[in-house]
Amino acid sequence: MRFEPAGRVEAAVLRLGDPADPDHCHRFATEVAALRVAGDHHLPVARLIATDLDGAAAGVLAVLSTVLPGHSRIPSVASAERLQGLGATAAALQAIPLTPRAALPLRTRSIANVDFAAQRREKGTTALLTAAEQRLQQLPMPAGPTVFVHGDLWFGNTLWSGDRCTGVVDWDCAGAGSPGIDLSGARFDAALMFGLPAAEQVLEGWQRAAGRRAEQVAYWDVVAALGTLADMAFCVPALHDQGRPDLDAGLLGQRRDAFLRTALGRLDVDGQ
Repeated sequence: MRFEPAGRVEAAVLRLGDPADPDHCHRFATEVAALRVAGDHHLPVARLIATDLDGAAAGVLAVLSTVLPGHSRIPSVASAERLQGLGATAAALQAIPLTPRAALPLRTRSIANVDFAAQRREKGTTALLTAAEQRLQQLPMPAGPTVFVHGDLWFGNTLWSGDRCTGVVDWDCAGAGSPGIDLSGARFDAALMFGLPAAEQVLEGWQRAAGRRAEQVAYWDVVAALGTLADMAFCVPALHDQGRPDLDAGLLGQRRDAFLRTALGRLDVDGQ
């Protein structure tokens, strides 16, 4: 939205939802709660201007927030600085301890509101995806304290000015969970966008910013790769919209499978 108070042009982002839809209500509550936590910890997020989380004032769910600088278009080639910057962004989140709560529940994977496993059972799967599911079922989820997680951390949900991350948007999958959720989510996205070596640059940026080695990376990489369908065509429109018309379902499937095979191999080597 653009408006001109007192002769000057200003802008804001207005999100609207249906107060009769429980999913909308939950997503809006999570978005607002996450923006408050992120803002309190000086992360690069929009500032809330006004909210209506039950429709009592506006007649609809409404969240009005400031506009962040930068853009989310994904380049065809990413610099090491940008890839490491995505890792550093994930590291900034893991520095915030968070106990699960109603609006920011416990998360065990990215995009937790979508049951990808059920959709694969309905629409079809592959031997590799099935093997990965079975492997995870044999392993306990890594233990550890829960931290603030975005829950859908990929290049399309970040804003950039050059190679500097200027903002993180779309917090409706946020919650409390393992640092590995956002780290491996970002690693997986980098591998899809730019190839397998890009994931290692994200890890390097995370470890440099966090000041420690990441733990259980292979486990969370498998979790991240399982947040897909066998046919990667489902995510092609979003990637084209973000400036990557060169990416098709075939290439994305090859990159997903390469990432997943590597993660499964590391699980076996690590004895996890």
